[in-house]
Amino acid sequence: MFGIFKKKEPPQEPPRKMPPVPKWRPDIRQPVDEIVERLRFYTNQQRDLVVFEHGTCVLLPDGLSDEQATSHAKDVLAKIYHFHPDMNPLSMKDGNVLVQYNHPAVNLVLDSLATKNWKAIEEHHLEALTTSEVLITPLGPNKFDAFGMKALFGRCFMFMDAQEPNVLRVVRKTI
Repeated sequence: MFGIFKKKEPPQEPPRKMPPVPKWRPDIRQPVDEIVERLRFYTNQQRDLVVFEHGTCVLLPDGLSDEQATSHAKDVLAKIYHFHPDMNPLSMKDGNVLVQYNHPAVNLVLDSLATKNWKAIEEHHLEALTTSEVLITPLGPNKFDAFGMKALFGRCFMFMDAQEPNVLRVVRKTI
C-alpha cells in the first residue's frame, strides 16, 4: 500500500570506467620537440624512442624497424594503462620532472611549461588522480607538494596517449 513498507534500494553508484582514468585532460599543448631534445640529452642520445601525440615517450630496445617500434610502443602503453599506472617521478638537475612507469615509458614535465601553467596545475592536480585512487605521500593521503602536482600533471598525458595512441615519430639514437 503506497510503498511505506517497501524496502528502500541503496543509491546506485555510476558505473566505473575501466580502466580508471583521471578526470583532468589538460588542454595544454606540450612542446614535443623540446621534450625529445631533453630526453635525448638524458639518454646521451643512446636510445631509440617513440613519441606520442601528447608527449609520452617509449624507450625502445635496439634493432626495431619503425613498424616494430610503433607496435612495441603501443604495447608498452597498453600494459601501463591496463595494469596499473604506478609512477616513479624523478627531479632532474635542470628542474624538469621525469615521470617513469613500470614499463619503459616516460613523460617529461618541463619546468618552464609547469611555471607558465602553474595556476591550472595547482587547481586541477587532484582531478589527475584516477577514480578511487589514493597516493600516500609524506604530506598524507592525496596531499601533494609542487613536485607531486607536476608528476600528476605529467601522468595525465600518458593516460591521454594510452587512450588514443597516435604516434608522432620514431626518434633514432645517434651512432
